[in-house]
Amino acid sequence: MRRIRSALVLVAFLAIAYAVAALGTVATIANVDGWYATAAKAPWSPPNGLFGPAWTVLYALMAIAAWLVWRTGPSPSRRRALALYIAQLVLNALWTPVFFGLFPAIGPPALWIALAIIVALDVLVLLTMLAFRRRSRLAAWLLAPYWAWLLFATSLSGAAAVLN
Repeated sequence: MRRIRSALVLVAFLAIAYAVAALGTVATIANVDGWYATAAKAPWSPPNGLFGPAWTVLYALMAIAAWLVWRTGPSPSRRRALALYIAQLVLNALWTPVFFGLFPAIGPPALWIALAIIVALDVLVLLTMLAFRRRSRLAAWLLAPYWAWLLFATSLSGAAAVLN
């Protein structure tokens, strides 16, 4: 019974992560070939086709990391670690609709708001990694590719804000 519960919790963590991904996809799909196609971008911007596969892997790693922390058993430090995880997931869910979806409505200020969100997200993910490390070193390391990708995305977001 314990293994079934653990498997169900993993499925729940994956479902939540991919729900955030789906929200981002809805905001992106309508605009990636719209305003974003003609926007000035950083010279180091990867092709648009790279983002989907990268995020698919990153969301899986995030969910597995959270599940590993959940498996460590109830405690105040687990509660704090998972609260940080949820907080960073909320910011993650906000960034894409602001960056892609708000630009057509308010223009360049949307990119600056998105930049502020992603910088806060960078900090929250680092704090989440540190909190996860207290519960599971593997969980913290599973978030490292996500944090690295976010730092790269922050540079892209900053370039977009400056150039547009």
